[in-house]
Amino acid sequence: MFGLRAVELSAAERLRAAGHHVVLPDLFAGATVAGDLDAGLSLMGRVGWDTIVQRAHDALADVPAEAVLGGFSMGVGVVGALWPERLDAAGAFLLHAPTLVPPGLRAGTPVQLHVGASDPFAPPDQLVAFRDSAERAGAAASAHQYPGVGHFFTDVTLPEYDAVASASTWKHVVSLLDAVS
Repeated sequence: MFGLRAVELSAAERLRAAGHHVVLPDLFAGATVAGDLDAGLSLMGRVGWDTIVQRAHDALADVPAEAVLGGFSMGVGVVGALWPERLDAAGAFLLHAPTLVPPGLRAGTPVQLHVGASDPFAPPDQLVAFRDSAERAGAAASAHQYPGVGHFFTDVTLPEYDAVASASTWKHVVSLLDAVS
């Protein structure tokens, strides 16, 4: 919801350095705002959810159906919107927010969720819904909850950044990608 920023760009570079191809769509056509919730909601409102999802859909047009899906915060919602059309995805990693795992994916598809243990954007009912949907879909899901961290704990530019939780998250994500490559 803040636009394509350094945190997403550096995450893509981290994954590329680990040997993985990364497609990183700019869902806000170059617009960015500081890490302020109200400014992010305003930007998202100006662009519109349908446009955001369509831009992500267009960015994936030439990406193989078995590509791993990944999202940060609001981007997890985008993953959730696109995933039912990409049931052959080799896996998914969801950072800072949960979504539902769609029925119809291949049994055992690895799915990782990484959230702060008391993050208001990952409330207990949504975590239960994530786990239940993953079980129904036959996914090999893991939910990693990090105590004492804020919402966007992987963003080094924000006060809620947590080096230990971030390092653990990226270790797990790279392991997922390595396993399905």
